[in-house]
Amino acid sequence: MLIALGLFVLLLIIFVPQIWTRAIFKQYSAELDGLPGSGGELAQHLVEKFQLKGVIVEEVETVGDHYAPQDKAVRLSPEVYNGKSLTAVVIAAHEVGHAIQHTSNYPPLLLRGRLARSVAISEKIAAMMLVAFPFAAILTRFPLVGGLMLFSGIMILMLPVIFHLITLPVELDASFNRALPILEHGKYLPESAMPIARKILMAAAFTYLSQSLASMLNFYRWMVFLRR
Repeated sequence: MLIALGLFVLLLIIFVPQIWTRAIFKQYSAELDGLPGSGGELAQHLVEKFQLKGVIVEEVETVGDHYAPQDKAVRLSPEVYNGKSLTAVVIAAHEVGHAIQHTSNYPPLLLRGRLARSVAISEKIAAMMLVAFPFAAILTRFPLVGGLMLFSGIMILMLPVIFHLITLPVELDASFNRALPILEHGKYLPESAMPIARKILMAAAFTYLSQSLASMLNFYRWMVFLRR
């Protein structure tokens, strides 16, 4: 009963930030005539203004708004790239914030990039090791082998959790230490819109919070399974 209740609460915590961020983006997605340009135009302007050498701005259909360090590309959805809304402009500034992080060799972003390449593979390896460890202990008749496999599997399974824990501070930095000062000092938005911009920037950072919690949920599920 307690396990089921804990699982329900965790699922609630995972999906509430996701629902909230989508609601914020939708609420401020209406086109505004007063904005001087689209999200894509602002992103391109900021890349040139901050002399982010080699960084390109692209419109993409298949994936959400993000910055790809390996390609030095600010990739924006059609709604953000072409949109003249508060959501479009603020998200574009947020993604350029990641490009600025990359150009300045911001350590957490570089660490996240290194971890990202190994997380997907590590989850598969960890799952195989956790399933195989009791059989290894039986077949080898040496419990230490199974124990080592179990310990290694748990440690590898921790990588996605660490990855997503690093991701949230990186996102908050892109929002409030990079994008917000740019929008404020550059006068890209009217002063009356700045409280809304802060709200959108918080939502942009929190798009990754549900992923962080989901990785913890996966770890929790394995721990429950192994206790049986």
